[in-house]
Amino acid sequence: MKIKYIIPAFIAVVAAMFTGCSEKNDPSYLGEIRVSQSYVSIPAAGGSVSVSLTATDSWTVTNVPKWLTVSPASGGVGTTSVTFNAEKASATNTATLIIQCGSKTQEINVQQITEKVELPISTCAEIVAGEDGKTFRAKGTCTAIANTTYGNWYLNDGTEEVYIYGTLDAKGAEKNFLSLGIEVGDVITVEGPKTTYNGTVELVNVTVLNIEKSLIKADSIMIGGKKGDTLPLEGGDFEVMLTNKANGISIDIPTDAQSWLSVLGIQSSGTSSVVKFRAAANTGGDRSTTLTFTTSDGKKNYSSQATINQKGAIIEGPISDFLAAAVGDTQFRLTGVITKLYTSDKQGKSFYIADYSGEALIYRAEGFIEAGAKVGDVVTIVGKRGAYKDSPQMVSGTFEKLQYAVTEVTIADFLTKADAKDVYYMVSGTVAEIANDTYGNLYISDGTNKLYVYGCYPGWGATGDARKGAVAANNIAVGDKLTVIGPKSTYKDTPQVNGGIFFSVEKAN
Repeated sequence: MKIKYIIPAFIAVVAAMFTGCSEKNDPSYLGEIRVSQSYVSIPAAGGSVSVSLTATDSWTVTNVPKWLTVSPASGGVGTTSVTFNAEKASATNTATLIIQCGSKTQEINVQQITEKVELPISTCAEIVAGEDGKTFRAKGTCTAIANTTYGNWYLNDGTEEVYIYGTLDAKGAEKNFLSLGIEVGDVITVEGPKTTYNGTVELVNVTVLNIEKSLIKADSIMIGGKKGDTLPLEGGDFEVMLTNKANGISIDIPTDAQSWLSVLGIQSSGTSSVVKFRAAANTGGDRSTTLTFTTSDGKKNYSSQATINQKGAIIEGPISDFLAAAVGDTQFRLTGVITKLYTSDKQGKSFYIADYSGEALIYRAEGFIEAGAKVGDVVTIVGKRGAYKDSPQMVSGTFEKLQYAVTEVTIADFLTKADAKDVYYMVSGTVAEIANDTYGNLYISDGTNKLYVYGCYPGWGATGDARKGAVAANNIAVGDKLTVIGPKSTYKDTPQVNGGIFFSVEKAN
């Protein structure tokens, strides 16, 4: 990373020093000899740079130092490509070469700089407005840490906030963020290239140049005398234990949490402080907030944060309500039929479920693999409303229950099964007749056997009027191959799928 980003930025700075500063740095145009550039910069790691030389007479390069090779060092009339080459340098090298052509001379300045060019500190606002791919140095406060493996966090200097996506450790390695000891409230100086991802300005895989530890630190949260960060549904009191090496403490509760969270008091002794809070009972879904504690040494403000969570009621409802909900910590319980697996998930924990109202992606539900659930099964999942590129999905989900393990059978096999309202089958056949297109009462056939489907409903969970319309909505017609899910029952000696759930249809040619 250092080679990829820091060195090119360094070369760009050096190049800017040698070109474009004034008209004196433009290519030289003597009558007898011309060179394409009169300043040459060779990387500290070694390398070659070529210059185009045009002469009206024979010429020779003189004053060549030992660390530099010039090829060719002499020539005649016409245009020649002259190459300047140097090995890796441990100290800066400079030289002024003389090109003698007839009675005229031309100077070429060659430099190989090894000292690092220090970047100026840019404000976060300047970084936001700056060019992608450019390396910036920034100094600001760590306001939140999103990932402690790769080191993803937020840096704010009061002008703007920039997302740090990846932090290198002291040896330049990735995935070792915790070794740096960075905490919320610390003032950090970093350097790294800028990029913009989905509208978010980021500095990528930054190098940490300096860490100024905050004078205030939230050490722990105590709930009922025990360390923890999650309050029960009923609410209650909790304490935040602080170490404060400066003067005074101010507390900031975010606006959206002020309706359910309040400060009871502060007790301080030396550098130790205890801030007591009270949380109201939670009648909604899961919620959380981040508390900010600020102090000052008279010259600078320092801050630290603590996040408190509270369990909430789990909202049960149709998938359409889940899809319409806002992204957040509220817990939802969804029940539906697994329609397909999400094969892009290499962990094999993701899938789609559908009910009568819609379909949702369940992204990496814990317990899914262990449950042995498959496509067609009826399952219940609990998780949060998330999104990826504005596409809704359930995240942080848990596989709660395999409601019905659905067995795929032929029509002939289905007809032999015993009646059982809690045993579900998946059965397919060609639509032979539609008796009622409102509720989807119809017959399917395998060419030999005929099976009555008493209701082809739009999806799992449909009741009342929601059971209507599957035939029209899916354009089901005689001759199509229809797949439904449901239990077996018998009515007046006629076997039937009792309340079939629409799964799929293949249109006839």
